[in-house]
Amino acid sequence: MKRAEKVIISCAVTGSIHTPSMSPHLPVTAEDIAAQAIGAAEAGAAILHLHAREAGTGRPTQDIAEYEKFLPVIKDGTDAIINITTGAGLGMTMDQRLAAANHFRPEIASMNMGSFNFNISGAAKRGGFEHDWEQPYLEMTTDFILSNTFKQIERALTELTEHGTRFEFECYDVGHLYNLAHFADRGMIEPPFFVQSIFGILGGIGPEPENLMHMKTTADRLFGDDYYLSILAAGRHQFPFVTMGAILGGNVRVGLEDNLYLGKGELAPSNAAQVAKIKHILEELSLRTATPDEARKMLGTKGPANTAI
Repeated sequence: MKRAEKVIISCAVTGSIHTPSMSPHLPVTAEDIAAQAIGAAEAGAAILHLHAREAGTGRPTQDIAEYEKFLPVIKDGTDAIINITTGAGLGMTMDQRLAAANHFRPEIASMNMGSFNFNISGAAKRGGFEHDWEQPYLEMTTDFILSNTFKQIERALTELTEHGTRFEFECYDVGHLYNLAHFADRGMIEPPFFVQSIFGILGGIGPEPENLMHMKTTADRLFGDDYYLSILAAGRHQFPFVTMGAILGGNVRVGLEDNLYLGKGELAPSNAAQVAKIKHILEELSLRTATPDEARKMLGTKGPANTAI
């Protein structure tokens, strides 16, 4: 892989996994998403991975009108790279999932690289939900496949590449790396590839250090020095795993989409708190972090002036 001379910190601000009742600090209003995204950038995040939430309920949505409430605010408040999801909310159609990225034409969009069982039903056992949609949304994932077929991936790559958008390739298992190699071999995507390896989702690869090494070794074999590795891990595995990835020469992702806690039993008060923590860890390891413009140069993005935000 391309060893990161400076580590790119990505921050996934709200996501579509955690529901509003799980933490009072999870941003679900447009105002809070904008404020926490800007705070994360000020704390050191070079990339902001963004989802939208429905006004009033906090339910995940890809409604362009909801994105319009916070994307311009974030763009005006920071020079961080804006990354819009195409994973979106669980169960959405491809038209829904691609709507925001096609409309706003961001520098980066996320792209899941394969279908798999995506089970977050364990979170439904907590009870005490404030909104009627939360518990059924979680429980239905015992019978849910996050669909990313070759046809779906090809469509997303084709449509978004036409806008000059680059990708965060989300790989939840080893086979997803081979799927990515398939599209690279067809010439549909150009290096450097930003490969986000994901650990700890039930249905994907497990959060063991050996698995991180296996994913890296496989990606090295498939892509040589044509890719940058980034690491995220769910829940309590977040900070140990991303630190290991950085030591190996990779990049890191934190944020309340992936983990609601700052430490054992301590809810993170904000996305910025998680960014500040990982930045401190990296600095203690004598690793420097990338600015947004340095990340742009590394990943070959088109710059904020060329988006429709």
